[in-house]
Amino acid sequence: MAAQVLHGAVAGCAVFQDTGNQLNRMPVTLYMGPIRGGTDHIYRNAFNRHFSGFDLAMAPFINCINQNKITRKYVHGLLPENNTGMPVIPQILSKSAEGFLHMANYLSDLGYETINWNLGCPFPQVANKQRGSGLLPFPDKIREFLDTVIPAMRGQLTIKTRLGREHRDEIFSLLPVFNDYPLGDITIHPRTGRQMYTGTPDLDTFEACLKLTRHPVVYNGDIRTAADFNRLAERFSTPGECKISRWMIGRWALVDPFLPGVIKAGKDPLTGQEKIEKLKAFHDDLFEQYSRTLYGPSHITDRMKGLMVYFLTAFQNPHNALKKIKKTRTPEQYMAEVNHFFDSDARWGC
Repeated sequence: MAAQVLHGAVAGCAVFQDTGNQLNRMPVTLYMGPIRGGTDHIYRNAFNRHFSGFDLAMAPFINCINQNKITRKYVHGLLPENNTGMPVIPQILSKSAEGFLHMANYLSDLGYETINWNLGCPFPQVANKQRGSGLLPFPDKIREFLDTVIPAMRGQLTIKTRLGREHRDEIFSLLPVFNDYPLGDITIHPRTGRQMYTGTPDLDTFEACLKLTRHPVVYNGDIRTAADFNRLAERFSTPGECKISRWMIGRWALVDPFLPGVIKAGKDPLTGQEKIEKLKAFHDDLFEQYSRTLYGPSHITDRMKGLMVYFLTAFQNPHNALKKIKKTRTPEQYMAEVNHFFDSDARWGC
């Protein structure tokens, strides 16, 4: 009989009951996923002030540039003094081993012990250049990359990937390559690059990967609710053992920033109104921070509108509010519409 997830989990642990009715606690590590244009250092620090649950964050990818052009300004969002909340893992997007090394070792000199290589980005403008998921059909090129990077890299390397670019079985040619190198872990999103974020995660192929890798695996994909997490934790467990202890939540933690804390605590203690009030305080904190750091009113409103697309997904009937917010032109107009929504129309629960 498969293990069952108990919903009264203690903070920081998922609790399972096996066939002998013995309680087995498996520590859960939650990663904030890298969302470009979403989870930058300002968002991460503000999240840490208002919410709980995430143990660390993977930063949105940074592109490689000529070694002589790497400056503190270029890596501003990764400077240690700008990341005072949760621990951060920088992520690099590159198909050039030499370029990757230059950037990785620069970041290591800033104090980062772990660097992630992005092999999962599905967007065509990236993948068509054999970067991100576009490199997955070429395991020989990946091996050449790792042969160059691993011996010369000062920190530890982790990888974030998908099942493949075109086909889900591409991963089965990649895992033997990864097994030949001392990676910290592998984050697997169980879709192909071509799928982008459509369709459903291929859990069968993901589960097959667990038997073929010697590295710890981080699950990433469609953890929308605590119930989703519990179902996945139950699926990837046997009596007395959970095969996955590391989990990454991306877009759906932007929609519901309470989610990581609920997963860790095993309960949801807040009322809908309390969530609305906390989310409004979080929103206002973000608005204030972006107003201080972004140049020009359009940059501020564009960034906040992008976040509100996620936030409003957690509310009942948000469509009219979103239309009005998108039409605003200035920060003052934007805040007027947002305040009206939270004061009059906000109803938690999509």
